[in-house]
Amino acid sequence: MKYSGWPETGDLVVGKVDEITDFGVFVDLEEYEDKRGLAHISEVASGWIKNVRDHVREGQTVVAKVLDVKEGSEQIDLSIKDVNEHQRKEKIQEWKNEQKADNWMLLALGEDVDDETYGAVANALLAEYDSLYDAFEEAAIHGEAALDEADLDDEEIEAIVETARENVSVPYVNVTGYVDLECPSADGVDAVKEALKAAEGNGEIPNEIELSVSYVGSPEYRIKVRAPDYKTAEKELEASATRAKEAIEAVGGSGEYHRERREDDE
Repeated sequence: MKYSGWPETGDLVVGKVDEITDFGVFVDLEEYEDKRGLAHISEVASGWIKNVRDHVREGQTVVAKVLDVKEGSEQIDLSIKDVNEHQRKEKIQEWKNEQKADNWMLLALGEDVDDETYGAVANALLAEYDSLYDAFEEAAIHGEAALDEADLDDEEIEAIVETARENVSVPYVNVTGYVDLECPSADGVDAVKEALKAAEGNGEIPNEIELSVSYVGSPEYRIKVRAPDYKTAEKELEASATRAKEAIEAVGGSGEYHRERREDDE
């Protein structure tokens, strides 16, 4: 996605070196439609410069700081030297993330989506989050709840969440589910305890997974899973509930798995 507007003074921008002259470097801005900036030779590198080509090359991707913007004359003054290595790496990663998010938008909305629809959905997400990448990351972690306040219809939200959970890798995600366990026999309490041990995995949960089971209110128990990605977390959550159900049913009890807490337990 490229912005149709203009960058602001002080912004960091990603661009590709388009032309090198004796007086400076022309840079095509990757994040803005049909926008080109100029880094004067004095802003290309610190110190005296004998040959600009010793510092940049045509086709090179650079990060520059916006020094001035004159929309009337369509002039954008840039500085490459004013960007330190940390800023450069951080901005490049941010730009790459937005390229990923742009691809996810096309996956969610369809490759043939028209510009108006794309823009409307993108603006709805950007009204709630700093970037499209942030919106997809939150959708991957929190599902439809992450987009409750966005001005989107149910089909768009569902498509974005599904795409996010299939494509976004986040450091860790947390998911929660509930299981109801009942056993009418005389040793029903012990049967439930054994079912809870089964839910916890009997010490066989992978190291990268954190799983806990806690009491909510008879007969409801909460299962929490923390995992490196959504698919793994969901898989472990369902496996935990299944183990508990099978354990309680094996001794004549009953078990039921559900994602939302029962209203009468609120």
